[in-house]
Amino acid sequence: MNSVTRDSQKALQSQSRLRRVLDGGFIRLTQVFALAVAGILIWMTVQVAIQASPAIQEFGANFISSSSWNPVRDEYGALPQIYGTVVSSLIALLLAVPVGVGVAIFLSEDFLPPRINAVLVLLVELLASIPSVVYGLWGIFVLIPLLKPVGGWLNESAGWLPIFSTPLRGPGMLPAAVVLAVMVLPTIAAISRDALISLPPDLRQASYGLGATRWETIFQILLPAAFSGIVGAIMLALGRALGETMAVTMLIGNANSINLSILAPSNTIASLLANQFAEASGLQVSALMYAALILFALTLLINILAQLLIQRVQRI
Repeated sequence: MNSVTRDSQKALQSQSRLRRVLDGGFIRLTQVFALAVAGILIWMTVQVAIQASPAIQEFGANFISSSSWNPVRDEYGALPQIYGTVVSSLIALLLAVPVGVGVAIFLSEDFLPPRINAVLVLLVELLASIPSVVYGLWGIFVLIPLLKPVGGWLNESAGWLPIFSTPLRGPGMLPAAVVLAVMVLPTIAAISRDALISLPPDLRQASYGLGATRWETIFQILLPAAFSGIVGAIMLALGRALGETMAVTMLIGNANSINLSILAPSNTIASLLANQFAEASGLQVSALMYAALILFALTLLINILAQLLIQRVQRI
């Protein structure tokens, strides 16, 4: 009997040692993967910075404040592209965030039977798998013809406002921003829905037990509790909007100038890179790399601000 007990104890000890070895190996493997991701990002940034160094030395900070982009004279400035990147992304978020969060609430709170709800969740997620060139073609042949009357009406009735001071004649900031909103909508809706679903059921039950209505529970309890996840979804969507290339290139008009009107053509950093990199040479390549480095910096700044916002709200 004692030998059997000793054998079982040895087996348990060997299993425990094996489990500790496997757990330690898994932890080290995940650490290697995490460091590899960080290393790849740093390597990419360093390589872009090295390629951009001639333009950085030539133009310095004037590259950010200048509006001239003339490869013939080797004059380069990325202010219109920076402006177009930021404004188009912000307009896209302004359109997509209310709809995306609303869809997330609708799909997470069982307003519909489970089967219909599952189909809607699948359809929303399928939007993220559509290639950007398809969105671009849809924008050219469907969205722009639909927006032209709207743009004309806005220009006629509110043309005294700088943002509507020009008519919409074709590609421009507004069509590009609307398509961007459609493209980032699945990201916001899916991740926000996951954040709401992952909340403990006790929150809902306690709120209902205290006499709160369904909508009071959603807006006063669930949304604040899922705030960090929703902000994460918005930041991911903003990152995609900042770097989106093909659809924006097809719809924004690619005009290297700043116009306060959202109905006028504009440009973005990603569109500039897509249009000119294949034929660029000499200092122009370095200038394009400088613009790409600025896009890196914009994305990093936005993520830092999002983390600070989340930490501040969590402390409150």
